[in-house]
Amino acid sequence: MMARIIPGVLVFLAVLSSVRGAERPVIYQLMVRTFGNTNETRKIHGTLEENGCGKFADLTPAALDSLRDLGFTHLWLTGVLEQASGTAYPGRPADDPDILKGIAGSPYAIRDYFDVCPDYAMIPAERMEEFKALLERCHRRGLKVIIDFVPNHVARSYGSDVRPERSFGRGDDRAAFFEKDNNFFYLPPGEGPPLELPAAGNPGCDGRFPPEARFGRVTGNNVVSWKPSIGDWYETVKLNYGHDFTSGRDTSHLPGSDAPAGRVPRTWRMMDGILAYWQGLGVDGFRCDMAHMVPLEFWQWSLKRCRARDEGVFFCAEAYDSDPAKLTERQVLDALLDAGFDAVYDDPSYDVLEALYEAGKWANDLDAVVGDGRRFHHSLRYAENHDEVRLANPGKWGGLGMKVGKPVTAVLFALGRGPVMLYSGQEVGEPAIGAEGFGGDDARTTIFDYWSMPEFAKWVNGGRFDGGRLSADQKALRAWYGELVHVIQAPAFTAGGFHGLNAANLDNAAFGRLGGETASGHWLYAFLRHDRGKGQSFLVIANFHGSETLHGVKVRIPRDARDFLGRADAERWSFTDRLDSGWSTRTTLSEVDGPGLALPDLAPCSALLLELGD
Repeated sequence: MMARIIPGVLVFLAVLSSVRGAERPVIYQLMVRTFGNTNETRKIHGTLEENGCGKFADLTPAALDSLRDLGFTHLWLTGVLEQASGTAYPGRPADDPDILKGIAGSPYAIRDYFDVCPDYAMIPAERMEEFKALLERCHRRGLKVIIDFVPNHVARSYGSDVRPERSFGRGDDRAAFFEKDNNFFYLPPGEGPPLELPAAGNPGCDGRFPPEARFGRVTGNNVVSWKPSIGDWYETVKLNYGHDFTSGRDTSHLPGSDAPAGRVPRTWRMMDGILAYWQGLGVDGFRCDMAHMVPLEFWQWSLKRCRARDEGVFFCAEAYDSDPAKLTERQVLDALLDAGFDAVYDDPSYDVLEALYEAGKWANDLDAVVGDGRRFHHSLRYAENHDEVRLANPGKWGGLGMKVGKPVTAVLFALGRGPVMLYSGQEVGEPAIGAEGFGGDDARTTIFDYWSMPEFAKWVNGGRFDGGRLSADQKALRAWYGELVHVIQAPAFTAGGFHGLNAANLDNAAFGRLGGETASGHWLYAFLRHDRGKGQSFLVIANFHGSETLHGVKVRIPRDARDFLGRADAERWSFTDRLDSGWSTRTTLSEVDGPGLALPDLAPCSALLLELGD
């Protein structure tokens, strides 16, 4: 066997040129509130004036070009819709603090589905025009735009100024807990009225919301109580899709996908009008919040209508099969794909990798949640999002800092053919250290408060978006993510199948064992990706260990794996890393089938994406 080092300048340009026409969605999630905000005050519970706020205008041509050049195809503009907020504007009073989480407010407590957040506009009265200008800037650079669609609940203060005739709750029968054409579920008499909210005792709060002094509504997380707790989604109210959720999960009584608009529940029609409104403005897709809490029949009906307006519109479902609030007895991720979604959240793989560092899992445990089925290749994979803790937080992910993102993200992004997503700040190791406001010190960048990201602001660099204040390690990390994003647009990853190798190497003592381990696959994970059409193959290897370099690693590629590659009896094999190591080697069938392919030393928290050749 012969090994050699190739020049680091081989950055897969040939791969890129061959696949640009077959891109899968590579999504960059950002909150406008924090993306462009370089205010360094960061006062806990600070106001907009004290802590500042990002603007639509901060997504400048320079910022967008940088994201596009890094390899992103879609921007998820999180929190764009107008939310309940403690900040007042002319003609728009601040919301009651009793129904707010944080002064800025939760982006998932929508106050007007037909408007955008005035915080994000240079001239608040012209906020919609500024948002349209941002859409145009994105589209001009080939970037598609995704926004949130929050179908399960709205803010308690919901009332549309743009489309007042389409405000939820108008004409509801408040005497009925459930009525098919009500927009809300109304609390039965008993312990109330009035509604008593858990914010009592906080500054400016008395535990009351005057509009619900004589009636009350069910919370967004299905709590039927006049006294919701602080852990409930008490700031929101659940929407009614014509199914009484207290009666069980059977929604088969609801209309089908071909039902005329006049025969579906009123909330369906209103939501369809909202989606049509944003599609008409040029929005390219929607990330649908807690999609499993909404009847599948609505999704079948609604997505069909959306695609009649734009066949290319992208829909991704945030959903969790383990949530008892799901409205199906089936595996809900599969059911949502059958209903018409392009992608569903891949929470299972994320959970395994997090537990590798936090709960004693092994890399082998990934095998239980990966495969080659439809859901596996239609899952949105992420190592961070606004709900999850930051990889670089010193109290999470083994306290390894930003380097842990390399093996975790490389494996997640390379697993299947579905879309992948990176959260703003991940690429420079944003750690979310310390208390920030409503969420406290929870290792997340707050979505409830006016805030800025200390490390990410170094990339923004006063609006230059050039990374001028980043450390050398941060610049290298951002470049590494760019390399990864580009490599996974190769045919083996966008169109190929998956074949795991850990099971075949369980008894291989050279497969990364440490200490007294008697089985392999604790910190090492390996798999193949192969596209028959292009004849392209990759071997993906990751060392998840945070401090141990793995020496003398050998990976067996048995007969079934070689059959998968269409190379069962190929005598000559070559491997070239398309990430950052510059490593390459040539070997023979007798070695890959016997002792195994010999790899270079695998540094802590590292990954190789090895392209196969003859």
